[in-house]
Amino acid sequence: MRILALDSSGLVASVAVVEKIEEEEQVIAEYTVNYKKTHSQTLLPMLDTVSDMIELDLKTIDAIAVAGGPGSFTGLRIGSATAKGLGLAMNKPLIHIPTLEGLAYNLCGTDAIVCPIMDARRGQVYTGIYEFCGNELVVLEDQMAISIEELGDHLKKYDKRIIFLGDGVPVFRARLTDKILAEEIKAGRDIQFAPANMNRQRAASVGTLGLRYYAAGKTETAMEHEPDYLRLSQAERERKEREAKSIQ
Repeated sequence: MRILALDSSGLVASVAVVEKIEEEEQVIAEYTVNYKKTHSQTLLPMLDTVSDMIELDLKTIDAIAVAGGPGSFTGLRIGSATAKGLGLAMNKPLIHIPTLEGLAYNLCGTDAIVCPIMDARRGQVYTGIYEFCGNELVVLEDQMAISIEELGDHLKKYDKRIIFLGDGVPVFRARLTDKILAEEIKAGRDIQFAPANMNRQRAASVGTLGLRYYAAGKTETAMEHEPDYLRLSQAERERKEREAKSIQ
């Protein structure tokens, strides 16, 4: 089984090819860029480079795994459009991987609570709460858009070490440690932050998780795939506000 994986849900753009032969899983290639370029500039050239480097015939892949949200509205649309285009052109199924599950899977095998946080702006984070049973990801609390204070309330009920990761960490780290979870930390609660090689989106994690989704039959057609934004875009919010004012 061979999976092409794409993630452009956040600041990072990432492409990977993951294979499973009998019981052996391996990442054949991964190309990840965390730099100030738009995903429309980087994602397809990265895919071309990966394909050239490993002499990949895209027709040989079994499915396309894509980080399906939440995240950057523009980034999600670019990743979705790329996956849908490839799926339609090659008649391949898509695997919709929730962005935060893919991010949490970077820490596969840890015995800690895994809490990815992405900066959702407007005082909120995109987050979820996870743990692992061996190599299997267990969803304790599904993806949500909430304030960092609300997240702190959710986490206080889990009496285990917590590891945070994601682009929300540099934004909210001080508030988490100095205010929101300060009492828990003083009482000996172990709060950690993932190292640089694990703390951002990686298509290899999306692809590896995609292998499990594929085996469980969790696929969709290219026509069926839609990103999961979790909340309205700024343009949609402003339109609704204008409509509400016009009714008044």
